[in-house]
This record gives sequence, C-alpha cells and structure tokens, in this order.
Amino acid sequence: MKPTIGFIGLGLMGRPMSLNLVKAGYTVTVWNRTASRTDELVLAGANSAGSPREAAEQADFLITIVSDPAALEQVLWGASGSSDGALAALKPGSIYMDCSTISPDLARKVAGACAAKKVRFLDAPVTGGDWGAKKGELIFMIGGDEQTIKEAEPVIGVMGKKWFHLGPNGAGQTIKLAMNAMLALQVEALAEALALVTAAGLPGEKLVEVMQSSMARSGVLDVKAPNLLKGQYTPSFPLRLMLKDLNLGLELARQVGVALPATAAARETYAHVTEGAKEDLDYSAVMKFWDKAQGAKTS
Repeated sequence: MKPTIGFIGLGLMGRPMSLNLVKAGYTVTVWNRTASRTDELVLAGANSAGSPREAAEQADFLITIVSDPAALEQVLWGASGSSDGALAALKPGSIYMDCSTISPDLARKVAGACAAKKVRFLDAPVTGGDWGAKKGELIFMIGGDEQTIKEAEPVIGVMGKKWFHLGPNGAGQTIKLAMNAMLALQVEALAEALALVTAAGLPGEKLVEVMQSSMARSGVLDVKAPNLLKGQYTPSFPLRLMLKDLNLGLELARQVGVALPATAAARETYAHVTEGAKEDLDYSAVMKFWDKAQGAKTS
C-alpha cells in the first residue's frame, strides 16, 4: 500500500514535485504559506491542509521544501505561541524528509527532535532546477539511515532520477552547500569572462562556442550561457536563494576552519546584485554586476 504523503512548500520546486506524487497515485495533503498555490494541486487531486500540523497529522511520509532555515523552523515548531507546527503531529514510525537547503546544524537538530518522537528523518536537498522537478528527474543528496532511504526510495523515485546516500544526518546539506558554492563560482566566472570579451569588442557567443568544444564545457554552461547572452533571467533557481546558500556555506566553512576566499568574493558580488534587484531573478543574473560596471543597459 502506498504511504499517505504530507507535502509542505509549493514554490518553484515543491509544486511540480508534489504534482508528480499526485499523478503517481499517492494520497497527498499539501500546505503552503500562500494558500492560493495549493489550487493547482487540489484540482489535480491533492487535499489542502489548513496548517503545517494538519499536513503532517495523517502522513506516513512528510516532505518539506521551503526557502530558508527560518521558514523550516517555523513550519516544524510553529510560530511563537502557536500549535500549528508539523513536528508535534508526526506519527511514530513515519518518515520525514526535508528537501530544503539549510545548515547541517539545523538538519542535525531536526534529526534529534524526530528521534525523540521515533520519527525517521532524512535531510535530502535536491538539485536539477525547476525543469528537473517537472520531469521527475531531480538528484537527491541524502543524509540519514540507509534502511530509511531504502523504504523511501519508491517516493523519491517519483520525483528524482538519482539519489546518493552521503552519510549521517547533515551530510546531504554539507554536500549541497559545497556544490552550490561551486555552481555560483562557475556562473560568476562565465559572467566575468563574457564581460571581458564583450568589453574587448567581440561577441560573447564566440567565447561560448569555443568553451563548448573545450575542457571548460559544463552542464552549467549549457543551461546558463543562453541566459547571460540574452540578458534573460527568469528564475529556475532564484538569485536570493543562491545568496542564502553562499552565506550558509561560508558559515559552515567558518565552523570547520576552512578558508574559502573565492566563495567569499562571489558572495559579495551576488549580494550586490541581489540588493539592486527589483524582481525575483535567476542566479545567472549575477551578470548584471558587469552590465552596470560597463554602463550597459540591464535587462
């Protein structure tokens, strides 16, 4: 029998992830802070909860994917003085999987709270963009117990094409923060290189053409180069969230005593562009830093 699923967080990633679960025949109860985002899911056959607690009450398997650590803490423990938190409602023996990107410390705190209730917890941040979420082709980076992952695999397999057991709770978040730092650096490096080439009077397309045939080619180049060349930054992974992840990664680096000078410099560039953004943009909009520096018209 398929487990009943509670799903909290219906943003760019959560909405298609939960929709895929509904289409796969799972009984899914959804909650989102902006209630109107549940409408599409309800039309598809999901149930709508009035609070995070209600989404968790009947769930054999709870999934959360929210914007940042503060949002997750509020979802789990409720706002100050409220009883709407999901954690208190989780059933002993159930599985809770958080797909947000948070700190490893918070993942371990949640794991401890779950263990006290005999709930099995997986920290399982994802990568793959909103297109991967729509296709059910996400990649999950998982920290937690191997047997729990085995039991979760049928659910994970509806949303993702590959998943990795990386270690105990907190390991998934550690790998995700390291990987996002590298992705941020790759896109910033591409933006810098394009700024140099165009300032020298050559089309950026020429640089990308050569890179595509060299060791510089990467998945990030394939996906993000068109954004930078066209100045079109519709978010598949928002700039504000990449900045949040850079901050989390640098805090982790501070805790473990590792210097990340390139990541620290990138954080300042991303922060500058985020501060000036008037709308929600993809993180490839870091290119706007060089548009402004050159006095060019920004998109």
